[in-house]
Amino acid sequence: MSEQNCRLCAQPLEQTLVDLGETARANSYVDVENSDHADPTYPLHVRVCGACFLVQIEDTAAPHEIFSDYAYFSSYSTTWVEHAKIYATQAQEKLGLNENSLVVEVASNDGYLLQHFVADNIPVLGVEPAANIAIVAEEKGIRTRVEFFGQTTAQDIVSSIGKADLTAANNVLAHVPDINDFMLGFATILKDEGVSTFEFPHLLNLMDLTQFDTIYHEHFSYLSLLAVEHCLSRHQMRAFDVEQLSTHGGSLRVWCCREHGSHQETEALQRLRQLEWDRGLNQLSAYHGFTAKVETVRENFLNFLSTAKAEGKSVAAYGAAAKGNTLLNYCGVTAESIDFVADANPHKQNKLLPGSHIPIYSPDYIKQAKPDYLIILPWNLKDEISTLAAYIREWNGKFVVAVPEMIIW
Repeated sequence: MSEQNCRLCAQPLEQTLVDLGETARANSYVDVENSDHADPTYPLHVRVCGACFLVQIEDTAAPHEIFSDYAYFSSYSTTWVEHAKIYATQAQEKLGLNENSLVVEVASNDGYLLQHFVADNIPVLGVEPAANIAIVAEEKGIRTRVEFFGQTTAQDIVSSIGKADLTAANNVLAHVPDINDFMLGFATILKDEGVSTFEFPHLLNLMDLTQFDTIYHEHFSYLSLLAVEHCLSRHQMRAFDVEQLSTHGGSLRVWCCREHGSHQETEALQRLRQLEWDRGLNQLSAYHGFTAKVETVRENFLNFLSTAKAEGKSVAAYGAAAKGNTLLNYCGVTAESIDFVADANPHKQNKLLPGSHIPIYSPDYIKQAKPDYLIILPWNLKDEISTLAAYIREWNGKFVVAVPEMIIW
């Protein structure tokens, strides 16, 4: 995609949603020995297509530069694994899946989802571009192909294994620069009555709740039902149902089929479609004013850090999450303001956050350091994290979230 043209429909991009400046890539964690080197930065400018209303950033890197060796392992979030288990049960009941079916997950990560189908003797295939993560899935007995998904990959799978009864794509539709080739893959791999599900954070929540920290370089697109239906229709597919989920600050799970499939459109889909129209997501005027809301979040967060420092209070963070890196880098925060960040993922520990160079330690270090404030950077997991780290109350520590607004408790 050039700076001027939509990656979905190729129309000129003229409307800005927000420009977060130039930042380091949110998942490019830094080795300690490189702490003296400035990290490369790339523009993070979000625009809206006035034709198909896909919200998007420009391409700053080829996908293999971001995803071929990846630091995010889904199974480190217990709530996300449970979310996946519930979905697997629901899909089996809804679609009548059995040992003769085939479930394909795109961006299957470490097997957090497919393991639940395997446990019920349903054949599966994961497609995962990060070789380091695919190894973990294979160790769980989950057949996995290490490659990016698109039409060519789908054709290879159909030739070697067959077509799928169900494909799942959780939080990956936003991660692909060539969204047309990606969707062609699903149109290719599905059986005539097969079903594809796509989960993604809902653009409406991003805008309403100022969730700008979900914007980073590996998220090429920010999705509404409106834009996804435009994408589906370009490739002879359609949505027939939708669920509104609490995950990732408010997500959609869209159930899709071939254009001429027999699945009947639900009232839930019709209601959400109408909601987006009522909110004006089909008009560029609805996207005005977001920048001012983002600037207010930054001002409040920096005021908190400044006050804490003036009062001699120590500040740490929990969760070396990509969304946290967007917040910290947009606000210009460094280790001068936040002493360290704790994270349960050993693949991130003893590294530095990109851009800010805040050190990452095991959560056990919190008990040693006893910070006065613990900022929960992945605010979508604040209930889980505040429960895990409830021991900070022993020294009168307080939790903090900065998005969508400052909360200290």
